[in-house]
Amino acid sequence: MIKNPIHKRLEKLESWQHITFITCLCERMYPNYHLFCQVTNQQENARIYHNILNLVWEYLTVKDVKINFDNQLEKLENIIPDINDYDFYGIVPAVDACEALSELLHTIIAGSTLEQAVKVSQLSIQTVAIFLETELERELSEQELKNSDEIEQELDIQWQIYRLLNECEKRDISLISGLKTDLREQMISNIGIKIDC
Repeated sequence: MIKNPIHKRLEKLESWQHITFITCLCERMYPNYHLFCQVTNQQENARIYHNILNLVWEYLTVKDVKINFDNQLEKLENIIPDINDYDFYGIVPAVDACEALSELLHTIIAGSTLEQAVKVSQLSIQTVAIFLETELERELSEQELKNSDEIEQELDIQWQIYRLLNECEKRDISLISGLKTDLREQMISNIGIKIDC
């Protein structure tokens, strides 16, 4: 699996920065789940996923907000599709998006933020790698993956998010809100799925 040089650097960040980093990656994976829900006629599930993401952004930006994340995790677990129930590629990035959001909620509940940040970063890269292999109908070597525009773009975006967070001395609400706005305006996933929200 591709090693992302960012993983070592994530150690320097504080927990709020890790959580923001993971939330940004979930936001980028959301269109994959949204499209899956559209295709399988489960739009309500996409809405639940997005609501949970909204609550995490709220948790990051609103002082002393009280959110029951155990409850949100339960809601998420009810909408994770079973990979064995579907025989088309779209299930894979959809399940990855759910796994990323699940990791995010576990991070907030349990507090082991660095480990989860690395895990979700890796997961997002893996989604892109599987997408490329599915398109080309063959396995790709690590070098081929590294040289692909799609992986390069994924690493670049993760790096940009990291760099912006790393520049903050303390929790910067306007930066967090800005990241959310930018990602939502683009609404393009890590594998190039674009949705209108």
